[in-house]
Amino acid sequence: MTLASMRNIGIMAHIDAGKTTTTERILYYTGKSHKIGEVDDGEAIMDWMEQEQERGITIQSAATTTYWNGFQINIIDTPGHVDFTAEVERSLRVLDGAVAIFDAVRGVEPQTETVWHQAEHYHVPCIGYVNKMDRIGADFFPVLDDVRAKLAANPVALQLPIGRESTFEGVIDLIEMKEIRWDASTEGEKMVNAPISADFEALAKEWREKLIDALSAESDEITELYLGGEEITADLIKKELRKAVLKRSILPVFCGASRRNIGVQPLIDGIVSYLPAPDEVVPAIGHHLKKDTNIEIPCDPSAQPLGLVFKIQNDREAGSLCYVRMYSGAIKPGTAVFNVGKKKRERANRILRMHSNKSDPLDELSAGDIGVIIGMKFAQTGDTIGSEGWPVLLERMQFPEPVISVSIEPSTMSEQDKLKSVLEILSKEDPTFTTRENEETGQLIISGMGELHLEVLVTRILKEYHVAARVGNPQVTYRESISKNVEHTERFSRTLAGKDNEAGITFKVEALPRGSGNQYSCTFKNKQIPEEIFDAVERGFRSAFASGIVLGYPCVDIGVTVTNLEYSELTGSEFAFEACSSLGFDEACRQGNPILLEPIMAVDLISPKESVGEVISLVVQRGGMVQSMDSKISADHVKAQAPMAKMFGFMTALRSVSQGRATFTMEFSHFEKKQER
Repeated sequence: MTLASMRNIGIMAHIDAGKTTTTERILYYTGKSHKIGEVDDGEAIMDWMEQEQERGITIQSAATTTYWNGFQINIIDTPGHVDFTAEVERSLRVLDGAVAIFDAVRGVEPQTETVWHQAEHYHVPCIGYVNKMDRIGADFFPVLDDVRAKLAANPVALQLPIGRESTFEGVIDLIEMKEIRWDASTEGEKMVNAPISADFEALAKEWREKLIDALSAESDEITELYLGGEEITADLIKKELRKAVLKRSILPVFCGASRRNIGVQPLIDGIVSYLPAPDEVVPAIGHHLKKDTNIEIPCDPSAQPLGLVFKIQNDREAGSLCYVRMYSGAIKPGTAVFNVGKKKRERANRILRMHSNKSDPLDELSAGDIGVIIGMKFAQTGDTIGSEGWPVLLERMQFPEPVISVSIEPSTMSEQDKLKSVLEILSKEDPTFTTRENEETGQLIISGMGELHLEVLVTRILKEYHVAARVGNPQVTYRESISKNVEHTERFSRTLAGKDNEAGITFKVEALPRGSGNQYSCTFKNKQIPEEIFDAVERGFRSAFASGIVLGYPCVDIGVTVTNLEYSELTGSEFAFEACSSLGFDEACRQGNPILLEPIMAVDLISPKESVGEVISLVVQRGGMVQSMDSKISADHVKAQAPMAKMFGFMTALRSVSQGRATFTMEFSHFEKKQER
């Protein structure tokens, strides 16, 4: 398979917009599956986890490969729920193109905006698909306006719907200028083409003009033909449209109703026609460790091997399945690979092509392709694998901080080791899931991105891994900081095993603006003092950041500047300086008027018009502040911020005041001083 005939794409959208339903149709029509899997029946191929089937949502991004008209399409179906944003983030990091799915009734929803901005960050070219055209309240044209207004994109319709809601029966192709309808008796496999009827002719001509107009802004060739009154062929339109999509200057939009098997095949054609091959995207950037410079990584199968581990999944029999996107070179089964960041040699025992939770063996994983390597013991999400002779590190993925925690303890002592090993597996799989031990109580604390995220992980621990454990109520993960700058000198003196250990450090602690993170610097220079002592001082301060000030929560937004060290060759040791900096930090921060910070969540609500007053009132009662309100035909969209501590059980209360019709998503926004309520 050549690079030109390969596509690495993701399906992204808000929860319940139809990502998995559309992916199931793509697999069916490309011949990968012999039966259409339905999310509602718990039979979707891509939602293979037991919990995904029970809840009817995607939790883990699933990868599969299918073929269409001689093209290989690697598809990653991503979750839509905001608690699983990290799954989307790491998928978009390794994809070359994406299909953004919009709900024909609701338009651009909150999570659509989030994933769109993630795609922008990674410069991922996209095509759009307006799904659910058969639903009550569906309207294609307001969705285009919504995309333009909220995503600052340039949507261009390539199709128009024939009818809407219950009368939706097909689409008008504006490039070929024909009508397409789908035969329900063949589950939409058979398409019937017809000339455009007189009823739709004027509308089709108007929107084809808009298509040509949008393209003429991008292409001089089309502008000349248009001004000269000459015919613009379908092939030329497709060629120029492809160029515009790769630049992200145009978002071509298709429409359909995936659940009713309408509109999917032209979307597959669109994936092949407009989304880039691996060698057409901006080359990945790597950091050459020996030269200490950034370099471009051309997509070349014959070059040195270089790939990124973007996901780890645990398999009971095979161990860690490492999902790898190759950017350069090739890896064969049984060969040695080098984990560049960890400086460890690993062995790629087997290489697989994944189809959801099933697999086929591969002879080689080469540049541009996505596959699974089995046998790597040390690899984690974000690691770069390659060869020792070419020490290049690909950019690491950044993940948001967990904001909600629960305590978990084994029911019996015999379950303790089992629980710890399961937690290790899960935190290796999911970078936004963390575990720590509370030093005072000895309890294990697990943290995640939201209530649903933790609920899913806890269910996996109890049911999937059969660990007998007790789980506490969800707790908010707070942070500590200071509100006053302090200069402090700390001295340390201790005799251990008959040897004196002494150290003296003078430093400043400063309160930094919110969102700055912790910062360490040392302005003191003295060549008589070994480098190891300076390293020990930095180590001591950095470990103190994590252990808190008064209540033991991690510190944020504190700056430490070391201005002087008191060192003696006879008594100065690494241990003494590390301990001195840690104790000194604690003492200085206690003098700096410590404050407790709580996580504030960005809350997006969609409510029926008649309930919006009660919904806003509910947010305000929970200490929230409404920031904006956008009125749509079918519902109102409210954006607010609220403290995480007050948002437990919000879904139940929201359903109660809106007769179950309002929905919301919530994600971490920032930390703010905790208010006494």
